[in-house]
Amino acid sequence: MAGPDDAPACILLHGVGTTSWMWRGLVDRLEGAVRLIMVDLPGHGHNASRPWVSIDDTVVALTQLIDETTADGTAHVVGLSLGGYLALEITATHPERVESALVSGVNVLPFPRPRLMRATAHLVAPFVRSGVMLRANARSLAIPPEDYQGYVAAARSMARGTFTAIGEELMNYRLPATSGTCPTRVLAAAGANEHPLILGSLTKIAAAFPSAQARIAPAVGHAWNGQNPDLFARTVLAHITAQPLPMELAAAH
Repeated sequence: MAGPDDAPACILLHGVGTTSWMWRGLVDRLEGAVRLIMVDLPGHGHNASRPWVSIDDTVVALTQLIDETTADGTAHVVGLSLGGYLALEITATHPERVESALVSGVNVLPFPRPRLMRATAHLVAPFVRSGVMLRANARSLAIPPEDYQGYVAAARSMARGTFTAIGEELMNYRLPATSGTCPTRVLAAAGANEHPLILGSLTKIAAAFPSAQARIAPAVGHAWNGQNPDLFARTVLAHITAQPLPMELAAAH
């Protein structure tokens, strides 16, 4: 945890194949204004010994985390990629626990050729922690050279089987029916260079929640928390405090 005890509490949920390490830039920029609560998800980092079971199982653990780390049993939630799916799920199913949610890098649309996608995932799974794959991912995520070893350590902390189990579940993810009655403020965001399915999901997510909006960050991709950490931090802070979002963000249509 980082930040003052009396500041708004915010749970940070990382992506698959990394750990709470990915939020180091956000901590540097927000720890004076927000109480940041970081957790390694099941199958990752310090929780690698706890197998990934399901999104539902992890949401139960997150509600317990909110109870244990906040005075009133509520928190803001920020999630990227896998963390974004979890943020959507806990918001829709436990709105009384979530003050606001910012989700990024989430797809809620059907995948084309799902059988091919599954086959590819199973082929790739044994190599996700190899040097070649990690270097390629680091380039796609624009990991700075000085952060590369930290990224490798985070990626290699993932328990075997976690990548495949999570990938299979996310392939079939759809928004909960309870989204339509959820009063929580939701911001669905993505980098302008994201996958088309994720960009197309923004308006679907915004339409599913009564108090939601969708925005696109310019000139960045999936991991825009690292590609433009200043904009990401300003977006998080504005959303948590219910202030106008940064003008650089474009409305999704």
